[in-house]
Amino acid sequence: MSDIKDQLLKKIETRRATIGVIGLGYVGLPLAVAFGEAGFTVIGVDTDPGRLGRIRQGESPVEDVPKEQLAPLVLGKRFSATDDARALAAADAILIAVPTPLRKSKDPDVSHIVAASKEVTKVLRSGQLIILESTTYPGTTEEILLPQIDQGRFQVGRDVFLAFSPERIDPGNQRYSLRQIPKLVGGVTPRCSELAAALYRQIIDRVIPVSSPRVAEMSKLFENIFRSVNIALVNELAIMCRRLGISVWEVIDSAATKPFGFLPFYPGPGIGGHCIPVDPYYLSWKSRLAGYEPRFMAFADEINRSMPGYVVELLTDALNHDGKPVKGSSVLILGVAYKPGVGDARESPAIEILSLLLSKGARVSYTDPYVPTLTVPESEFKSVEWSTIDFGRTDAVLLLTDHPGFDYEIVCRSAPLVVDTRNATQRVRTPKSRIVTL
Repeated sequence: MSDIKDQLLKKIETRRATIGVIGLGYVGLPLAVAFGEAGFTVIGVDTDPGRLGRIRQGESPVEDVPKEQLAPLVLGKRFSATDDARALAAADAILIAVPTPLRKSKDPDVSHIVAASKEVTKVLRSGQLIILESTTYPGTTEEILLPQIDQGRFQVGRDVFLAFSPERIDPGNQRYSLRQIPKLVGGVTPRCSELAAALYRQIIDRVIPVSSPRVAEMSKLFENIFRSVNIALVNELAIMCRRLGISVWEVIDSAATKPFGFLPFYPGPGIGGHCIPVDPYYLSWKSRLAGYEPRFMAFADEINRSMPGYVVELLTDALNHDGKPVKGSSVLILGVAYKPGVGDARESPAIEILSLLLSKGARVSYTDPYVPTLTVPESEFKSVEWSTIDFGRTDAVLLLTDHPGFDYEIVCRSAPLVVDTRNATQRVRTPKSRIVTL
């Protein structure tokens, strides 16, 4: 008679396994849909009633998941969504894809992982595979999930199986789909790794097992810290180039002609989203517990977090050049999402920039087709419809997010002043506006 691992492996490879996904956001929903399209039965669990309502109607709350993909799975009962975690008792594999934000003290907030792991233990049975996908500090899987799961009833690696596989989804990226992005897998035991890798191979082209959950956890942090540090470098370069009268954009393009030893990064108004502004704090916190104070990451974060103030200073100088004070000036912000093509404004530098401009007395509005409303401290804003905007009546247009669909020809023909933090106006042939870039 085959053992528990072999039975579960056969279920996975024949796609008879039921997949549970905790958290149906930017990470969890694409995973649920991918497994559903591969022929698995999927149970999704989430606590947001609005999100659940939309999913049950076949409407996707995530840009990267088209209704055309989701609706057939819901209607065909291949994918169901619920707020009752007891439904996971039927799942053979449970993926945890919950948020991992920061506390006000900038320490990791793993309360969502703890809550999810407690729900899992309530339904835990022999023959289940549990995988954590949430970005977190090295040791989380073995320090938080493992003690919850390995409490005497079941032995991890024999009766139940536990692994970490970091999410690598890039919202809005049309070039790399979930299937095309290689997947790291680190199991608590080799048998755990084997099962987790087998599961992901059903929906992903290339799966890479690593020696432990800690390696996989650290790898994900390093990927995003690498970006944070290089963004900080190019942001500082932009400040230096401006002081020296050099175009930072031309410098980057020139350096990028070298076919080796160089990777281009581009400056911007700051960092945003749920990874790059957060991940360095997860690693620095864990590093301090181990007795080492990381300095390089802290300095990079300091530079990146100073960029909103620098952008406001740039806009102030540009308005002064035109004989206008910030106070009372009409400033229209183009794009408040943290990146192009998505409706996610978490940690977006636009929030701080908007708040700073308000504190200086500017009359601020914004337009963003992906973000209908935006809350800043003590203020609520609604996106202005593009068709109603009279760019000529603004004192300045401040471009923060270069969404596809923005017509920069119209902006640069009509607005008296454009401050472009993304170099999106470079291709406008005959601009009438005065254009200021980073």
